[in-house]
Amino acid sequence: MSDPRSRARNLASEYASTDDALGWFDRLYTTAAGDASTIPWADLKPNPHFVDWAETHGLHGDGGRRKALVCGCGLGDDAEALSTIEFDVKAFDISPAAIEWAQKRFAASRVHYIVANVLSPPLDWRKKFDFILEAYTLQVLPPEMQQVAMTSLAQLLAPGGSILLIARGRDDSDPAGQDYRRPLSRADLKTFVESGLREDSFEDFVEDGDPPVRRFRIVYSRA
Repeated sequence: MSDPRSRARNLASEYASTDDALGWFDRLYTTAAGDASTIPWADLKPNPHFVDWAETHGLHGDGGRRKALVCGCGLGDDAEALSTIEFDVKAFDISPAAIEWAQKRFAASRVHYIVANVLSPPLDWRKKFDFILEAYTLQVLPPEMQQVAMTSLAQLLAPGGSILLIARGRDDSDPAGQDYRRPLSRADLKTFVESGLREDSFEDFVEDGDPPVRRFRIVYSRA
């Protein structure tokens, strides 16, 4: 079997020219047959850049009175981390297989795991969430879908709420790339502000690795 990243890249390419350009996500989880090592982004622990930010900023759900949403939740680790700090958490993924897997991993969880599409989330989610975590989902969407996704996420944020975005980053002048993990530029992300949100903070840093990876960590809020 090819390495996980090559496998994901091949599946994304296979589905790109079909009417179901996002169908490769469920295929990836389904054919993994319970082996998380075949999912390239499944580290089976919360995203460290989210954990670091949450600890630094004292993020807390106020005993479940604050509502959080995890976009593209995968196998559920970020959602469970939010539940641990007392948020009322909904976590969604487009892949039914991913949601079923997460529910099995965390059978006693208080998190509400839901199959949903960031391009067309449930209407009753609008302006409902005090905190939204978006880590690495936008960057794997085809470029023509990214603006739709950003608009959708902005519409889900409650007054006074915040979105934490974590993504691969690039300069506006850099090529977008053809991999399924397309780095985003600040210009790519302007839709959040155009949708009525405010950019509160912007971090541009390099994550150690082989090779190192440039990351953005950005906070958007609604007044």
